[in-house]
Amino acid sequence: MQRRNILARKIQITQAFIVNTAFQLARKEGIENVTARKLAAKAECSTQPIFRMYENMDELYNDVFNMAVSFFSFYYERCEKSHEEPFVNLGYAYIRFAKEEKNLFRLLFLPERSYGKSMYEILNGSKGIVVAEIDKARKDGCRNTGDLFTKMWIFVHGAACMAITGDYDLDDTETIKLLVDTYKAFK
Repeated sequence: MQRRNILARKIQITQAFIVNTAFQLARKEGIENVTARKLAAKAECSTQPIFRMYENMDELYNDVFNMAVSFFSFYYERCEKSHEEPFVNLGYAYIRFAKEEKNLFRLLFLPERSYGKSMYEILNGSKGIVVAEIDKARKDGCRNTGDLFTKMWIFVHGAACMAITGDYDLDDTETIKLLVDTYKAFK
């Protein structure tokens, strides 16, 4: 009988795999817990592939941040948009995102370090979400849409921050009513 040397197939560790694994780790445990060792353990590899693809962890964090931006955009697109009042659908999605994706919310909207994008740029995204809401407010008779956006967003961001700390106990119906009332008060 002839003996064959059969080697186990080597798993290819790609940059996409590393970024996706780091994103999942950041989503579950927070970006501050994405270390080379934890990432390597989760990816079932050594740290060598990570540092072959990335000069340092900051480069990886930047890619994870950009993936989180795309995830938020996808999250917003999936949310029901049944309210006519400007900023209600966006505000509701933002507050829900804070409740459901606490670690990603912290990464995107309460960053400890800058990733080169403002909150406005993240919210507006490539589809001009904020600009569309501002146009909707203008069509609804609002004369100072910039002032309206500032006031609405201070309110919405505050509610979202309360959601990630557990101090926000309003249900969906109460949240929508509060957003509608706030829009009308600030309009």
